[in-house]
Amino acid sequence: MKDKNIVVNNIEALNDALDIALTKDESVVLYGQDAGYEGGVFRATKGLQQKHGVERVWDSPIAENAMLGVAIGAATQGIKPIVEIQFSGFSFLAMNQLFTHAARFRTRSRGRYSCPIVVRMPMGGGIKALEHHSESLEALYATIPGLKIVLPSNPYDTKGLLLAAINDPDPVVFFEPKKIYRSFKQEIPSSYYEVPIGKANIVTNGKDLTIVSYGSPLIDMIHLVNEMKISHPDISIELIDLRTIKPIDEKTIFKSVVKTGRLLVVHEATYSFSLSSEIISRVTSKCFYDLKAPPGKVTGWDITVPYANGEKYFFDIKQRTIDAIEAIMSEQF
Repeated sequence: MKDKNIVVNNIEALNDALDIALTKDESVVLYGQDAGYEGGVFRATKGLQQKHGVERVWDSPIAENAMLGVAIGAATQGIKPIVEIQFSGFSFLAMNQLFTHAARFRTRSRGRYSCPIVVRMPMGGGIKALEHHSESLEALYATIPGLKIVLPSNPYDTKGLLLAAINDPDPVVFFEPKKIYRSFKQEIPSSYYEVPIGKANIVTNGKDLTIVSYGSPLIDMIHLVNEMKISHPDISIELIDLRTIKPIDEKTIFKSVVKTGRLLVVHEATYSFSLSSEIISRVTSKCFYDLKAPPGKVTGWDITVPYANGEKYFFDIKQRTIDAIEAIMSEQF
């Protein structure tokens, strides 16, 4: 019998994945601030406590360091904790546990113990939130050996990557771009499936320019590529959705750059010491003689994300991306 499909947004895809995981595996537990009775600040866990009980889905105190400490201890004893940090900007207090313990357990125990925890974090801006609610911290977490970093852009990947993360034997930080929580819907399978961690997705094929993006800006890039087919029909763009920040699928990026000869990286995190810098560094190291022009990047600014009135200027990347594309296409080595 063919699987029934459902039409969901990203929040609903998260809820569906969590429900499936809790139903499928009794070792899975879920907790966070307001994640139980209320269903989370964004309602990603709505109805799960009522269905699976307070012993498997519960509200935690406002103590991020303790929340992760408990998860690590439970994970070493056969439990698979899913911890919801209310906003990624609140995760600074949990970094001690994640960086010095969770990420090191496999190495520290010489492989005797793994630490299968998933840390879910709403991230990024675009919803006119307050301070510590709009950070993009993926590059910071990616520097830590032992952590896997996932950042989906659509409901299909959100569900499949979350189920893969829950089934992974090592700690996974699962970033959720809240700007696109409810911005669009997609038809996805209602049954269990996984999207492999570490595998990028080629969204559109092209021959002149490779654009690498992920999360919320990836959706902007899809619209931009479609618009440029009309406004710039002479520019054929290959768009890559990274999906996983770490491990990074450099093979897909390299193959694309070898074909197109040009690279542009787009994300909302800060300009300096960012994922775009890492990608450009790897491409210039491995594909230098294939490049027809210097790589470029369009990113957020090196400032704290502004409050509501200034946020639109921080995230207005459309014209800057068009300018970057035209500059790269006109340049050559």
